[in-house]
Amino acid sequence: MLPLLELLSDGTDHEIKALTAQLADRFGLTEEERNTRVPSGQQTTIHNRVSWARSYLKYADLCESPSRGRVRITKQGLEVLREKPQAITTKFLARFPSFSELKNRPKAKAAVEGKAIVPPRIDDARTPHELIDESYQSLREKTAIDLLERLRTCSPAFFERIVVDLLMRMGYGGVAGQGMVTGKAGDGGIDGVIKQDKLGLDVVCIQAKRWEGVVGRPTIQGFVGSMESMGSNKGVMLTTSSFSKDAVEYAGRILKKVVLVDGEELADLMIDHNLGITITKTYELKEVSNDFFDEGED
Repeated sequence: MLPLLELLSDGTDHEIKALTAQLADRFGLTEEERNTRVPSGQQTTIHNRVSWARSYLKYADLCESPSRGRVRITKQGLEVLREKPQAITTKFLARFPSFSELKNRPKAKAAVEGKAIVPPRIDDARTPHELIDESYQSLREKTAIDLLERLRTCSPAFFERIVVDLLMRMGYGGVAGQGMVTGKAGDGGIDGVIKQDKLGLDVVCIQAKRWEGVVGRPTIQGFVGSMESMGSNKGVMLTTSSFSKDAVEYAGRILKKVVLVDGEELADLMIDHNLGITITKTYELKEVSNDFFDEGED
């Protein structure tokens, strides 16, 4: 927050976009770092942080917004800079009544008085958007771990049905295609197939390995041989464990297209396509629409 306030020290109006670029230069961000986005993908990380820094400074009356997309320092902001602070943190801002009052004011009272509301959880290192994204990622990771544990304890036959259902949900069957489980426990062959057209001219072979150990190259070679008997050039092997380096390299060299999906990716795909999970709560993140309030010219 201090670097942003220092850029405003000349007392003139500044565009947020220009300030963001100046701060990126000041911190020596690479092009890749400048384009890095928050997990939601809605905006760049640097833009998100500058936006929240401006909001916190506004809550403390250290800066103001004279017009949309612009900001300038206030008299109180200039006084703070004269103190030559080492940093401006939320703890530092708590000294200003306007900031601490808004932070602690009940939502209903603030709404009646027409006052802004500081997000209930404030962190100097992360913005509220980043906190939400990090919490979401933590919950997703836990769900993936729990999902993988359940997959490892289900029966082989049930696991085979799961992977066929997953690939169908991912669109491998197309509009007219169909998927089916064909394997038998311990047969070492094809566990399922997806016919991507009604006549079965385009077939995807599936092998499901509900394993604890690493899947090696010989297993991939056996799968490719089974694909030959089905007249298929496309195959997907999914496992609850992982693949050896040799297996991955082999799959990448052969003419047939064989996709390898390990346990972590399998769990992620099931979450992405809502298979084996329940949506317990949905949040909508909302912010003011600048377009709505752009009166423009009649």
